[in-house]
Amino acid sequence: MANDPAGDQFAILPIQMPPVQSFKHTAVHEVRVRRNAPKIPTPNDSRSLFLKNIPADSTEPHFRAVFTSLVGAGRFESITFERDEKAALAIDPARAIKAAGFARKRKRSDVEDEEKAEEEAARLPEIWTRQLHRSSSTAIVLLADEKSVQLVLKAIAKLKKTMKYPIWGEHLVGDVPPLGAPWISSHLRLSRADKAEVQKATHAFFNVFNRKEKEAAELSKRLRNEPDEDGFVTVTRGGKAAPANQYEAEEARRKMIEKAAKKKSEMTDFYRFQLRERRKQEQAQLLKRFEEDKKKVSAMREKRGKFKPET
Repeated sequence: MANDPAGDQFAILPIQMPPVQSFKHTAVHEVRVRRNAPKIPTPNDSRSLFLKNIPADSTEPHFRAVFTSLVGAGRFESITFERDEKAALAIDPARAIKAAGFARKRKRSDVEDEEKAEEEAARLPEIWTRQLHRSSSTAIVLLADEKSVQLVLKAIAKLKKTMKYPIWGEHLVGDVPPLGAPWISSHLRLSRADKAEVQKATHAFFNVFNRKEKEAAELSKRLRNEPDEDGFVTVTRGGKAAPANQYEAEEARRKMIEKAAKKKSEMTDFYRFQLRERRKQEQAQLLKRFEEDKKKVSAMREKRGKFKPET
């Protein structure tokens, strides 16, 4: 893998892993880093990095310390692990209903704050003080600005020369819950959750679930009344659309995202000079094809010879 800080290939970030009780030797763990370029762009892509092969015991304080050792404090903002991304996608099958302008008449910020509070209340109590990640997991780091991304990639490129690798977990004593026997002991204690607390979280979960199902049905019903690319509207028997399930809501959201991406691509030639240049190119191609067709017709006439009608 190339270590090109200016390119989009993976750069290798070596991290020194200190010895532990089960393995009394230092080791080097390689995390692969590149600019974040997801299939569906987001506003923060220019100031975020995509990380691959993160350590299994990764936490936000760990990576905050690593990036602080690379470029100093104040550059690192947050990190989203692969497990957190999947949970965020699975919890809301019909959030596109608000992106399409179908939000309630109340302020969108107030509605989102209330829904976020409902979703937090619907979560069961945590029974692990720290979550471990599977091997070769990924994460996305959000930095302060685009300049911070460039500084981090340049700092990673210099590590190969200086050999001064960041030390994993350095100066984090007391900031991160320990693993090992204390971790298992706390898990056994937290597994005995209060019955009333669990029941309250369960009721909140079903309230959120019913609200999302209702939003999915509204979204699907509205989309059924919108014309497709050919201008046709799907008509259902009886004039009423059946309630949408989660699959239909996901499919509707996917179509809306594709429609927005197509509209964005069509806006690339928005300026007049771009339109003029494109029309000139199209006219030049038409003239070229016309001249080629004329030459083909002339060649066919010469090959057949002069036409003589039968008497």
